[in-house]
Amino acid sequence: MSSLEARGLEVSYGGIRAVKGIDLTVRSGELVCLIGANGAGKTTTLKSLCGMLAPSHGEVLYEGVPIAGRPSYELVRRGISMVPEGRGIFGRLTLEENLRIGAYTRRDHAAIRADLERLYELFPRLAERRAQQAGTLSGGEQQMLAIGRALMSRPRLLLLDEPSMGLAPMLVQKIFETIRRIAEEGMTLLLVEQNARLALEVSHRGYVMESGNIVLADSAKALLKDPKVQHAYLGG
Repeated sequence: MSSLEARGLEVSYGGIRAVKGIDLTVRSGELVCLIGANGAGKTTTLKSLCGMLAPSHGEVLYEGVPIAGRPSYELVRRGISMVPEGRGIFGRLTLEENLRIGAYTRRDHAAIRADLERLYELFPRLAERRAQQAGTLSGGEQQMLAIGRALMSRPRLLLLDEPSMGLAPMLVQKIFETIRRIAEEGMTLLLVEQNARLALEVSHRGYVMESGNIVLADSAKALLKDPKVQHAYLGG
């Protein structure tokens, strides 16, 4: 069953077509990546899928229901959560206050406390800093916090926008290990990522985007071996 589907999706900025009629599907339980160079339209696509931008044409379906143009808070209640590029944490609040904000649609207080403890097991570094102001955390810790905050809404679909951006290689590996673990637990994920190799290594399937168009779509293993992908994105 398709968890998320875009059909003929177009998004325009001030008359410029940033996304030019793409089709994209994420099936339930899959980890799918969308790779491409800067300016290819990846983040714009993601924002249109999660309600931050309204498409100019086409449709977006989530679990078979049209959601294009629906506000983000409604989509969170429907089970979609996004980890934005740049993390978007609240720097003056504590780490734990940021996490609790992720559960703002929930009223099951005992389960929220249990989910907090589970996240601290997933990210031990956050457990040590739960009372610390989020703005004083390192970039990697802030990325862990952003993922944790998104998970606190108990999403069925998680969208990740450039989770490796600005991080040291060791921290990038840690973040991707976490993404792999979340996927193995059954979460459906759509990952937008400039680090094509890492994205394809953790994903089931991938899409390659150039100048607002999807130019390749295949299994992640096939894309890793594709000469065009190797030449353009993998340094081959």
